[in-house]
Amino acid sequence: MFEKEYDVIVVGGGHAGAEAAAGAANMGSKTLLVTMNLQTIGQMSCNPAMGGIAKGQIVREIDALGGYSGIVTDKSAIQFKMLNKSKGPAMWSPRAQNDRMRFAEEWRLMLENTPNCDFYQEMVNGLLVENGKVCGVKTSLGIEVRGKAVVLTNGTFLNGLIHIGEKQFGGGRAGEKAATGITEQLLDFGFESGRMKTGTPPRVDGRSLDYSKMILQPGDAIPEKFSYTKTKTLKTQRDCHMTHTSALVHDLLKEGFDRSPMFNGRIKSIGPRYCPSIEDKINRFADKDSHQLFVEPEGWNTVEVYVNGFSTSLPEDVQFKALRSVVGFENVKFFRPGYAIEYDYFPPTQLKHTLETKLVENLYFAGQINGTTGYEEAASQGLMAGINAHLKLNEKEEFVLKRDEAYIGVLIDDLITKGTEEPYRMFTSRAEYRTLLRQDNADLRLTPKGYEIGLAGKERLKRMEEKQEKSNAFIKFFEKTSVLPEDINPILESVDSALVKQSDKMVKAFSRPKVTMNHMLQLESVSAFVEENQLDREVLEQTEVQVKYSGYIAKEKNNADKLHRLEDVKIPESFDYSKLKSLSYEAREKLEAIRPVTIAQASRISGVSPSDISVLLVFMGR
Repeated sequence: MFEKEYDVIVVGGGHAGAEAAAGAANMGSKTLLVTMNLQTIGQMSCNPAMGGIAKGQIVREIDALGGYSGIVTDKSAIQFKMLNKSKGPAMWSPRAQNDRMRFAEEWRLMLENTPNCDFYQEMVNGLLVENGKVCGVKTSLGIEVRGKAVVLTNGTFLNGLIHIGEKQFGGGRAGEKAATGITEQLLDFGFESGRMKTGTPPRVDGRSLDYSKMILQPGDAIPEKFSYTKTKTLKTQRDCHMTHTSALVHDLLKEGFDRSPMFNGRIKSIGPRYCPSIEDKINRFADKDSHQLFVEPEGWNTVEVYVNGFSTSLPEDVQFKALRSVVGFENVKFFRPGYAIEYDYFPPTQLKHTLETKLVENLYFAGQINGTTGYEEAASQGLMAGINAHLKLNEKEEFVLKRDEAYIGVLIDDLITKGTEEPYRMFTSRAEYRTLLRQDNADLRLTPKGYEIGLAGKERLKRMEEKQEKSNAFIKFFEKTSVLPEDINPILESVDSALVKQSDKMVKAFSRPKVTMNHMLQLESVSAFVEENQLDREVLEQTEVQVKYSGYIAKEKNNADKLHRLEDVKIPESFDYSKLKSLSYEAREKLEAIRPVTIAQASRISGVSPSDISVLLVFMGR
């Protein structure tokens, strides 16, 4: 069946596996994607959405490099929102609701139309390793497939165990069996493994909900998109809704705590800190009488609804009874209950920055096998693993992104240098250079790099260069063009900004806090420049950020230099972290437990953010 030897074999067809296969194949490697079910390639196992805080930046970075996630998201989106618009541009994060079925379909079709990419449906239960180097995989039917490099993207399938109340059964996700054999073999090779937990909420019938009792959550009036290619923006969108739990709901849920696998000892592994189950939220935040629930449609036409915020592993009867006491859910019908799943992972400190394992040559890990959570984090690792597998086989220089170049660089560096004992999720606060790593400039940062390694095409590079040239020209226009008081003062007056008495360069007025690009477009000379040079929304946004935040960007670079000089500052052995209320709860918890000796060591602890380090430095007089 497999006469030829593949260059790269990718095991698993989730977000990490799909990007790994696409990346390696598009760079020219003969690639085989082996997965247990070809119908679930690119499956959204949990929420039907892509992007969000910091995650949206990652999707933009994947797209800028030449990956597929941004394109697939745009093609299957049903709603788009830019989160955190009230904050600075470093915090702006794109997020899309997606049609779950169309998302998986688009991934399948894009991969099928990718040259060099073959498919095979079966479980891989072993690796072929000779002289410390991987040389293929073995399937459950005993078929051996030879390959020069292997990328493992097993998600939650490695010895997966599903929990619903006191019931438990093997599975990688609802309706699919677990993968066995790989963990045991890797342990024999000397790898360390651990167990992690994640969970998902019930899926319900939208026809049984009363949306009139809920708070409407529409998409943006002028929606954007993820990909820098010519994908289409949404013309119509589907609404989401919001409701809340209550003290009654919490009391009903508590009735099942004695049968909860989280509290009766059945689940021993650690779940995601920033996406806790509803029972965990009730237990940890006992002072809160309610929690938000986001009611998210699963697609354009389906009636299936995802109850975001109600992840649970409580008995199904408890889930149902409690959810029926939520406003708008009084007559709810279940499609299926929520559940928790435990699975094997391998601490990522066992990897190189290329995501190649240190113990077995040409073997790469990507996604939840590395202890991460989230589609976006997984997809970015898959892309980087696929890229580096191809580069190594062709004796080319490895491709590693630095922390000041991409969120992907922050993610992988955190995993490799700090490791993680709980599912790792990306946040803007994890990136000390986040003003540089914005969602609007991912193409400027990374498309030249993607083109250089042979992944991003010429058309992508040309679009990026045109955007940069137009933005630079527009910035120079503001810097060189003067504006008269009678023209600019009406604008300044409208935003309660001090009026000017003489003409000055436009850039000075534009740099004021309340003055936006929309205000500047009221000036005839500015609107004429935009029309004459055919500047689109991307160019306008890029120009505005560069003009208004250049000072912040310079300050961030300066702060980074200072932090580097202070890396060897000693922390007193008996330092009392509980005194520093400005530290995040997670940072205090981790610092007390690990007791780092230096600021440098503290900065490498997972969960201790750059802002936490700044608090320490200030307290120590540095």
